[in-house]
Amino acid sequence: MFTLMLLVSTSSLAGNFKVQSAEISKIGNGYILDATISYPLTPRVKEAISNGVPITFLQQLELVHSIAIFGKYWQWDKTLWTTSLRYELRYHALTEQYVLKALDTEHYRNFPSLDSALTALGTIKEVSLPPEHLANTDGLIFQIRSGLDLYALPTPMRPGALLSNKWQVTSPWKIATWP
Repeated sequence: MFTLMLLVSTSSLAGNFKVQSAEISKIGNGYILDATISYPLTPRVKEAISNGVPITFLQQLELVHSIAIFGKYWQWDKTLWTTSLRYELRYHALTEQYVLKALDTEHYRNFPSLDSALTALGTIKEVSLPPEHLANTDGLIFQIRSGLDLYALPTPMRPGALLSNKWQVTSPWKIATWP
């Protein structure tokens, strides 16, 4: 019985996304973000992609100002800035290509395999951070996470995806390191 519970719990964790690294660099008067995210997809999500269902990925970025009230035990956090980078991944059976489209810019790229598309999706390079909030970085926390936008799924799939743990793959927040 214990082995069965362990197998079930590890298989449900096997599909969780993970922010591997998140680093901020100073360039001139501004800051940029470089990050790496791994996307181990669950069999249900892979099946949907292989059947031509477009899957929307969200990369959420937040800049939080944290003020220590009672040392490290109690802090007041105020979100200064938040944004989401949205990407749609789909498979085209006719061309046997995976298409990754940035929904904000309408820019798309083709890939011969799912792994290469997920690697490109998980590589964030030189994303500019808002300069109006970065004059003083003391007490600033920059965090990133990634997940699926289940509300972007086709309407008949949404209820099942919202209730199933096979679609709940959002990574925990990862705090980026400042220079």
